[in-house]
Amino acid sequence: MSTLPPPAHPDASPLGKPVAYAEHYDPSLLFPILRQGKRDELGLAAGSLPFVGEDVWNAYELSWLNPRGKPEVAVARFVFPADSPCLVESKSLKLYLNAFNQTPVASADALAGMLAADLSAAAGAPVAVTVEPLSARPQRDTGYPEGVLLDSQDIAIDRYTPAPELLRADTAAPAVSETLYSHLLKSNCLVTGQPDWAMLVVRYRGAPIDREGLLRYIVSFRRHNEFHEQCVERVFTDILARCRPAELCVWARYTRRGGLDINPCRRTPGLPPPPLLAEIRQ
Repeated sequence: MSTLPPPAHPDASPLGKPVAYAEHYDPSLLFPILRQGKRDELGLAAGSLPFVGEDVWNAYELSWLNPRGKPEVAVARFVFPADSPCLVESKSLKLYLNAFNQTPVASADALAGMLAADLSAAAGAPVAVTVEPLSARPQRDTGYPEGVLLDSQDIAIDRYTPAPELLRADTAAPAVSETLYSHLLKSNCLVTGQPDWAMLVVRYRGAPIDREGLLRYIVSFRRHNEFHEQCVERVFTDILARCRPAELCVWARYTRRGGLDINPCRRTPGLPPPPLLAEIRQ
């Protein structure tokens, strides 16, 4: 069995580089990246994060050989805890999963065990894995948040790099509990600059957040280069600092790339995770 590489800088990842696809199982293809580097930019100290949460990945291109050489196909879900030391770079995960294409595995359960062991080693914390063969007819629910869509506001926008100063809350007004969401989040890959698209949802309890300012802020990520998980942590941290809600949950549903979609969620401790409804573009 190959050993996993140590966490490294994103520029050293396979992103944006020609890479030959491996045909057999090779966990060394996984490329872990320390989360703390970007958290330092946000002033988040290791061991005292203001949030809990997870990154839920859905994989749609998963295949292996059964013991008789017949291909099996499945979908899978990976749940990385937000407090894991590392995230896993997405292209490396795609390469790793494709390396199972010519690899004999005894069963879907055995494959899930291999995936859990390797992803947990890469992340530095336990990763929950579910593998569902298509023969079992797995389903995924699609829906919209039960809240207010911000995108119908007729406003002029001219800020396309993160502008947390646009965020404000009316502290003189009574506290509210509400969910606000937008389909207009677009950021770019930290390494390649390729566009990433998502629905962003903000659920909070506290002074009413100015909706125009929030939409302007969301759109301000349009030219920003950062991984999905890092963008959601930046949004959470900025809203918490600028609007000071008593409770806050921020999550995103990013569209699929390379057979994977990524769904980070960050929330104040004690709040439950949101429902795992897929966004229509996923």
